[in-house]
Amino acid sequence: MITLKEVKENIKIKEFINQTEKYLNALGFTDHGQRHINIVSDRAKKIAYNIGLSKREENLSAIAGYCHDMGNFLGRENHHFWSALLFSQVYINDIESKDLTEIMQAMASHDKDDLKIVNDITACLIIADKSDVHRTRVREKNIKKIKEDIHNRVNYSVVKNDLTVSKKDKKITLKLNIDTKITEPMDYFEIFLDRMMLCRKAADFLGYRFVLIINNFKLS
Repeated sequence: MITLKEVKENIKIKEFINQTEKYLNALGFTDHGQRHINIVSDRAKKIAYNIGLSKREENLSAIAGYCHDMGNFLGRENHHFWSALLFSQVYINDIESKDLTEIMQAMASHDKDDLKIVNDITACLIIADKSDVHRTRVREKNIKKIKEDIHNRVNYSVVKNDLTVSKKDKKITLKLNIDTKITEPMDYFEIFLDRMMLCRKAADFLGYRFVLIINNFKLS
């Protein structure tokens, strides 16, 4: 079975990710590079571990998390499809068909409006990806310009982000601390409500409840 370490060392995968970083930087997007993909990979694996999935599923979740955004350089709108197809081109002869299709399906489904979750790896990836909001994702350094863009402003306002899984309580909790001098919590919901609904859908698929806590205010 292919490992995350082998995927990270693959020359083609490295170049896809490099080109995506360049492309999204040029568009002025928040970080989708090494910082983001490593966080998502690590979170997806930890979610899989904490809910009791197999080692195989932990590994596939980590790989899907690492590669889920690498197709952005071919176009932002359908990047989830490009990412899955690029992954298949690299590994179609090197990974068992079931593993390959589950990774591809997770990557292709992580950013779809008509989302239909059909495996646990997809659910782990969605929660890991959509929960990554933090000021370190903001590339802009000028605080005035940050405040002018609501996406940058909301990300920059999040000074602490903690995702936990309670197998006992069947609960996945995202706890955020927001600097209200930068933005108000309502701005967060304006931008990220759809993402939080996807997290809830993914948690439901896993048999868990998704809980969001912002500045100690609980929403579930």
